[in-house]
Amino acid sequence: GTSGKLASADVETYLLEKSRVTFQLKSERNYHIFFQILSNENPELLDMLLITNNPYDYSYISQGEVTVASINDNEELIATDQAFDVLGFTSEEKTGVYKLTGAIMHYGNLKFKQKQREEQAEPDGT
Repeated sequence: GTSGKLASADVETYLLEKSRVTFQLKSERNYHIFFQILSNENPELLDMLLITNNPYDYSYISQGEVTVASINDNEELIATDQAFDVLGFTSEEKTGVYKLTGAIMHYGNLKFKQKQREEQAEPDGT
């Protein structure tokens, strides 16, 4: 109605592929948020996250497709940011989401080496 109050809702289970964050087939693309951030729509965001706009600089997101002709990542970043606002995210919460996403991109570039006779690994100079 015109009251703006929620009258009903449906809850659907949507299982995201956790493995897609770290691995994609050649014909797949990682989650849109990574490419939205890299779109250079918001250069200050790139600076804050200490990332470039080149997807090939990030192992986790460059294993499969990096562009999709029907998706404008610049426009999608604007829509995502506006959706955060509509959902009531504070500026600090939005920054936290972006920082976590950037950290995942950096984390994918870390290299580890196995310690002999131990079930541990240590950083390999990255």
